[in-house]
Amino acid sequence: MLPKDSKPWNTLVFLIFLFISFHQSLSDIPNLIEHTWQEAFKALGISWNPDGTLNRSILIPMVDPTPDADSNSTAVALSQDIYLSPYNKAYICLYIPVNPPKNQKLPLIIYFHGGDFVLFSASTLIFHNFCNDISSQFPAVVVSVEYRLAPEHRLPTAYDDALHAIAWVREQALGIGGRDPWLEYADFSRVFLLGSSAGANIAYHVALRAMDFDFTPLQIKGLLLNQAYFGGLRRTRSEIRLIDDPYVPLYVNDVLWSLALPKNLNRDHEFCNPISGGTYLGRVFRLPKVYIKGDFGDPLVDRSVQLLQFLQSCKVRVYYRFNRGGHHGIELQNTTAAQQLYNDMRWFVYDVDIDVKSEDLSSGKYVNLNTVDILSSGRASY
Repeated sequence: MLPKDSKPWNTLVFLIFLFISFHQSLSDIPNLIEHTWQEAFKALGISWNPDGTLNRSILIPMVDPTPDADSNSTAVALSQDIYLSPYNKAYICLYIPVNPPKNQKLPLIIYFHGGDFVLFSASTLIFHNFCNDISSQFPAVVVSVEYRLAPEHRLPTAYDDALHAIAWVREQALGIGGRDPWLEYADFSRVFLLGSSAGANIAYHVALRAMDFDFTPLQIKGLLLNQAYFGGLRRTRSEIRLIDDPYVPLYVNDVLWSLALPKNLNRDHEFCNPISGGTYLGRVFRLPKVYIKGDFGDPLVDRSVQLLQFLQSCKVRVYYRFNRGGHHGIELQNTTAAQQLYNDMRWFVYDVDIDVKSEDLSSGKYVNLNTVDILSSGRASY
């Protein structure tokens, strides 16, 4: 059944898009090497506890916030943890530049970390540093959301936690119960949802879910999707080409989705495959502008290409960059790749509205941020 807010022509565009996407997929998938769940768990550094929860043994440091510059002379941003509920461990980590500009409100970035819905935390060092960089370089106020992990809390729990965090930001904007002094720097009329990997999946779904609520005076102006974590039953070219990728091998990816999705649902559910239809179909046309970034050395990249093309068919403003080479999570290890991403996102947040021709927007054209359009050149898979 189609959503009530679907329009006939919107539905026709969507069905045509699905038909094209299906026939562009590979029909002769090579035989896959069989792997066990035990192998996947070993690769992920996880194991079952007797009570059915996961023991997560990946050794990536967790860090405490930096609430004042005196505690860290090299700090580029300040940070503090704020607990959202006395009944659970839900919290956000709030970031501001060490020296925020005076007499100027800063855009508010709500950030969702990666980890395939199963791993990591807002306090994990790599994501903490990422938020430090964003806050200082944009500059911006950053709200990094701690969400509950699967399989203890399967989807849509992460989406629910993200909405809870946005509702908290709205209460801060309204001054309900007082306002944190750091949020006096925030411009609540310029809110952006940013996510990396699974966090990009959350940003996309939460933007659609948020349409059910009145978050005034917050104004969500755009989405920033970095190497979004999406999937589907039918393998893409990049998944097959990079089947044994050291960062996201296909068999590990399948197990992660089995842990994250609600039980008895497959990878064509809308939580995993956003172009498969579902309850949000009629809302996609109402999304704000979207930035999509991918790397052709990442087996998940074709999923981002498909989403880009789908959003374009829905007349959503999309700005994209796809790089040759690279790998999943490259910005967390490579300073050059990180700086390119920061520069793109800063441009998107601050300048994109005045740099795009009105005729491009009305035609639904998406804007390529690469120096050449590698998507249309036939060299996308290299």
